[in-house]
Amino acid sequence: MPAPDIDRWILSLRPPKNLVDPWRPYHYLVESELQPDGCVEEVGTIFLTNRECPFRCLMCDLWKNTTDERVPDGAIVAQIEWALGRMPPVRILKLYNSGNFFDPQAISPDELPTIAERLESLQTLIVECHPRLVGRACFDFQRRLGPALEVAMGLETVHPEALRHLNKHMTLEDFERAASGLRERGIRTRAFILLRPPLLDEADGLLWAKRSLDFAFGSGVDCCTIIPTRGGNGAMESLRQAGVFSPPTMSSLEQAVEYGVGLRGGRVFADLWDIEKLFDCPQCGPSRADRLRTINLTQTIGPPIRCQPCQSRHDS
Repeated sequence: MPAPDIDRWILSLRPPKNLVDPWRPYHYLVESELQPDGCVEEVGTIFLTNRECPFRCLMCDLWKNTTDERVPDGAIVAQIEWALGRMPPVRILKLYNSGNFFDPQAISPDELPTIAERLESLQTLIVECHPRLVGRACFDFQRRLGPALEVAMGLETVHPEALRHLNKHMTLEDFERAASGLRERGIRTRAFILLRPPLLDEADGLLWAKRSLDFAFGSGVDCCTIIPTRGGNGAMESLRQAGVFSPPTMSSLEQAVEYGVGLRGGRVFADLWDIEKLFDCPQCGPSRADRLRTINLTQTIGPPIRCQPCQSRHDS
């Protein structure tokens, strides 16, 4: 893996960005999610269009729907209004912005008071941010906000070498510090954990996902989402050709989620976006995906899927 200038290497392998409108979010959706109180609620997500994140994480493909410059003043509020006018009413909303909500080059600090005022009727607002950018701006925003605030942060992995090679510009101490500061102010946190990041084989990918879950809950995180590491950003394809990256198997995802749920430290979700790419058997793949959806919504481990065609008992 290149070391001298990894940012330049990552940028050199990128395909072109998608064309986006700074006055419109690039996507929005509503989906069911289990809440801390055990109820399933409809949760809205608005994928905001804004300036690209300053951190060039090795595995990231979120930059595809970003701008090169900060969007005009008022654009973020306009995007939120546009999406809320088209989705059914929700009490819980995620504002995901392909980077960091408290990066002033992504979302102007001048817009934060207006955002807080517009979302006053919500029960919970969830935003995402790099641990090193969690600080005064976040805490000031919480004081203005009527709904409960939750911050999602990428932990990715606690494997020391794999984390370093992800080019995330973050240490585990940075994550712990951010989680502690949020917890002290009554702000819930969720962590994103990568399953089988580059440099790890299948067995180690699963092992270190479990250790990452342990670390997250030990740091006071309330919820963890396990994300199968994917290609699609140029750099990951290069690493795959070099033999230092392969996507995880469906079985590893099942085992990681079951382990996390069994910890009873907080909710654990499998990220099921593009889950079909992990199917190793077309016969049982859809049923196994449905089983993971049920685990996501109930935090209970259902019976295993048995598959005659692939002669497997998929009970992880």
